[in-house]
Amino acid sequence: MAIGKDMSGTLTIVVVEEDRDRAVAIVDALMDSGDHEVHVIADPSGLARKIAAHAPDIVLIDIDHPTRDMMEELTLASGPLDRPVAMFVSGAAGGLAQAAIESGVSAYVVDGLAPDRLKPVIDTAIARFRMFRQMRTELAETRRALEERKVIDRAKGLLMKAKGIDEDAAYALLRKTAMDQGRRVAEVAEALVTASGLLS
Repeated sequence: MAIGKDMSGTLTIVVVEEDRDRAVAIVDALMDSGDHEVHVIADPSGLARKIAAHAPDIVLIDIDHPTRDMMEELTLASGPLDRPVAMFVSGAAGGLAQAAIESGVSAYVVDGLAPDRLKPVIDTAIARFRMFRQMRTELAETRRALEERKVIDRAKGLLMKAKGIDEDAAYALLRKTAMDQGRRVAEVAEALVTASGLLS
């Protein structure tokens, strides 16, 4: 997937647009901005499958009068956690902008999809998607590190109790065992905690 690129690179773009004339105008504007591979989906039924079949770099959704149910369905189907999604709506849609952004839509543009605004909106959607993906990755890594720290602390406690040693010695034993076995300290700690649970 080419989400590291901005609009100046070649992108695979899926456009969800029911109106044929508007779809043609959008495709023309996209092709004018670069040598992109553009696929138009006119019928939103089975949208998730249709989008996945193209494995796009970005999804553009143009809706005249969205309802909350329609927004939720389109948002889920377009996979905003997998790729940037830019949603264009014709008029103000109450609190739907907030719902769309909370569900992961990278750009929410009121007053419809104007061909001359495509490039800046797509560039912004891609940049915003990359930023949020990085934040999700960092959050997941932080959570994993915290979970590992808890397991290591439990394993140290088990060793301290079983061997009558202090915390530093317990950690040194875990680290030496991990090095001897070519494993990570957290893996050795997890094995010790699991074994202790089976024996108790």
